[in-house]
Amino acid sequence: MIDAATSFTSGNTPDAPRSDQPGLLAALASDLRTLSYTVDGVAEFLGESASEALSRDQLVPALVVTERRSTSEDPAVRALAVLVGLWLLAVPQSEADVDAALPGVLTRGLADLGLATVDSGIVRAKVDLRPYGWDANSDGSGGANLWVASDLAAHQQPGVLRHDHVLGIGRASTTLVQATIRENVKRALDVGTGCGIQTFHLLHHCEHVTATDISERALAFTRFNLLLNARELGLDPDHLDRRVTLRRGSLLEPVAGEHFGLVVSNPPFVITPRTGGESVADQFTYRDGGLAGDGIVAALVTSLAHVLEPGGIAQMLGNWEIPSGNRWMDRPTDWVRDSGQDAWFIQREQVGPEQYAETWLQDASQNRDDGHYKASYAAYLDDFASRSVQGIGFGMIFLRRPSRSSVPILDRFEEITHPIEQPVGPHLRAAVHRADWVAANVLAEAHLLVAEDVTEERHQRPGAEHPGVILLRQGAGLRRTNLLSTELAGFVSACDGQLTVGQIISALVALLGGAEDFDEQGFRDRLLQDVTNLVLEGFLLPDTDQASQVTPTQVTATQATATQATA
Repeated sequence: MIDAATSFTSGNTPDAPRSDQPGLLAALASDLRTLSYTVDGVAEFLGESASEALSRDQLVPALVVTERRSTSEDPAVRALAVLVGLWLLAVPQSEADVDAALPGVLTRGLADLGLATVDSGIVRAKVDLRPYGWDANSDGSGGANLWVASDLAAHQQPGVLRHDHVLGIGRASTTLVQATIRENVKRALDVGTGCGIQTFHLLHHCEHVTATDISERALAFTRFNLLLNARELGLDPDHLDRRVTLRRGSLLEPVAGEHFGLVVSNPPFVITPRTGGESVADQFTYRDGGLAGDGIVAALVTSLAHVLEPGGIAQMLGNWEIPSGNRWMDRPTDWVRDSGQDAWFIQREQVGPEQYAETWLQDASQNRDDGHYKASYAAYLDDFASRSVQGIGFGMIFLRRPSRSSVPILDRFEEITHPIEQPVGPHLRAAVHRADWVAANVLAEAHLLVAEDVTEERHQRPGAEHPGVILLRQGAGLRRTNLLSTELAGFVSACDGQLTVGQIISALVALLGGAEDFDEQGFRDRLLQDVTNLVLEGFLLPDTDQASQVTPTQVTATQATATQATA
C-alpha cells in the first residue's frame, strides 16, 4: 500500500533511467549541449522534409540523411549522426563512435544510467532521448532547450508495447501544453505526469509543482528528465523538492486535502474494454484508466473542485462517449451540473467505434498479431455496443472554482474541429477574462470595438439586391465563424467605440421598427443576447477607455452606418 503523502524519491527504479548519478547526468548534459543536440540542431541536420517525416513517425527519410551524413568530414556532423541514429531512429551504433560523440559520459556512462546497452562493441538504445524545447517570449524570457527520455515508441521497436510503457512527446501532450493558460501561481499540480512534459512548462511560471502518476516507471523517467535538465529548468539537483514533488498514486489520491492554483492533466483517458479479473498489469498504464467507458474522465472532472483553491483553474484533455440519440455535450454537461464550477468543453474531434478501435490498437502495436487484433477489435465493438455508444468525442476541458460567487460564470460546450491558432492558451485566457467582464458589467452601458482580426464576408446570388449570407470570421485564436442576422450585422458595423451598446440598439429600433407587429422588447432582448455572445467569443471587445458622453449627431451618424450595413 502506497502512502499518498509520501514523495517519490527513488533514483534507481528497475528498468528505468537512473537519476542517482549526478556526475554522469552532468556529463551527459554537457555533451549534448556541446553537440547542439537540440530541436533546431536536429532539424538543421535532417533538413525540412526528413524532419517533417520524422514528426509523423516515418523513419526512412531520416535514416537516409543520417547514413549519408555519418561519413562527413566534419566530426561534429558525424557525432550528431550517431546520436540521431541511436536515440531517434533506434539504430545500433558502434561503441567507438558513441565514445567519440559523447566523450564526457562515454558508452559506459550511458549503460550505467540505463539509457543504452552494449554488447560486443555494439550500442543499442534502451530509451528514446530526444531534444525538446520552446521559444522565448518577446522579452527574451521563458525559452528552453531540454532533452526528454521516454520508452521507445511503436515505430522504433518490434512487438506490442510493454504495459507500463512510458509515453514520450505526443500529440495529446503538446495539445495540452498549447492550451494551458500560463499565469503565475504558487502551487500547481500535474496529474498523470508521464515523462514530465507538463511539469517542465509549469516550472517556468509556478513556484512549486506536484507531479503524480500511478506508474513507478513514469515517475522515474520524470525524475531523470528533471535532473538531466536541472540547469535549464532552474532546479537545484541537491534540493529538487524545493520546487518539485513527485508522488505515486491514482488520480487525486496522492494530494487529498491539498489545494492548487492550477491543475493540468493528460490522464489515461482512452476508452478500452474491461474484462473480469483484469489487473493493473493487464492495462497500458499510459492510456487506460481502468474504469469502464469514459469513467476515468468523469471521475476526474467531478472531483477536481476538491483540490482547486478559490479562483483556481484546471485544464485537461479527455474522451467522452456519445450514446445513440444523444448530443455530444450531454454527458459532459451531466458531469458538471450542480458542481458550482465554471466549465468550458471544446470538442475537437468525433469518431465512430470502429475508427476509435483501430486508432488505439495501432497505437500499442496490437495490430501486429492478426489473431489478437481481431479479438481485441471485436471486444471494442462489443464494449461500445453494450452502452449503445455511437460516437466518441475528444477535446479540451477547462474548469474553474469561483473565487467569490457560487454561481458559475462560464458554461460553454462548443465543437471546433477546424485548425486553430497555436498556442491557443493566451486566447483561452482572454476569453475567460471577457466572461468575467461580461458578468461584472452592464453590457448595455458598454462601448465596444470590433477585434482587429475580425473580417466580414457577404454572399449573394448574382443580381440579388441584398446579401443572403453575412459571415463574421476570426483570423486568430479559435478562428470561429458567426452567421449574422441583418440587424446584428448593422450592430457590428456601428461598433467603433463611440456609442454604448444600448444606444446602438436604440438606433436600430428606430431604423427597423415601426410596423404594428414589431416586438420592440423582444428585438432588444434577442439582439443584446447575440451581442453578448459576440463579446464572449471575442468578435467584439470592450473599449474601456471610451468616454460615455455621446452627442445627438453621433447617434444620427450611427443610424446612417446601420442603414448601409443592413442594405
